[in-house]
Amino acid sequence: MGTYEFGSGFLPPSTSHGTFGIRTAYYSTDNLMIGDGSPSNNDFSLDVLSVGVAYIYMTDKRFLGARYGFGGVAPFFDMNASLDVNANGTTVFEDDTNVFAQADLQLLPVMLEWQPSPGMGITAQFQVQAPTGDYDEDRLVNPGLNHWAFSPIVGISYITSGGFELSTLSQVDINTRNHATDYRNGIEYRNEFALGQHFGPWTAGLGGYYYNQFTDDESPNLADGDGNRAKVWAAGPALSYVEPGKPAFWVHAYKEFGAENRTEGYNLALRIAYSF
Repeated sequence: MGTYEFGSGFLPPSTSHGTFGIRTAYYSTDNLMIGDGSPSNNDFSLDVLSVGVAYIYMTDKRFLGARYGFGGVAPFFDMNASLDVNANGTTVFEDDTNVFAQADLQLLPVMLEWQPSPGMGITAQFQVQAPTGDYDEDRLVNPGLNHWAFSPIVGISYITSGGFELSTLSQVDINTRNHATDYRNGIEYRNEFALGQHFGPWTAGLGGYYYNQFTDDESPNLADGDGNRAKVWAAGPALSYVEPGKPAFWVHAYKEFGAENRTEGYNLALRIAYSF
């Protein structure tokens, strides 16, 4: 989460060779929250440095009145995690992991952009996340998820005549079963948002995301009603620079809060893109 902030209703320009981008992000947490939003009794830490290489090719062709394109993202994760499970003041389980490897490939066979009025953009995308990442069922954390995910995505940006921008992007993730563990994650919803003011090519303001798991996880080891539904909010400052003919960049620093059944930490990210 935390990929988009400003400009989520717009896609890159149509150029001869497409748009290349790099996104690097750092996520850090020492907090593992349980279902009621309180910290667990376990000692936990997770640090993830991710680097994703993206390519998007937007054409001049039209489909349903929208400009059509396609793309993909190849991510790599450097993950450090440790977990000590405590019971009655005694450590009953401990594990740690340090892994750097390829994560799951994200394919975007359909990317559509409409601009119905000046200052307004609407995007619709369909993403397929393939289980190509490094995975070991006995490892504490993994770059790969070992299952497919299918995600419809809709983004909207509106910029007033005075340069104030409101952007929002919603994504639904439909997950298949991880056959190594016989576990299936529930349907997940995420919304990424930003509000900011334009100053020439610069935009500064507030960004963040909201994540909520709609349905229960499924596993033979889970009792009915114990579906580990997760939830979290995040918010913080965001800044972008976009000017035609020059490299564009977006940067943000978010603090998570209100987490349930998942971690709660910090998310720092930088995206850089250039259209050739």
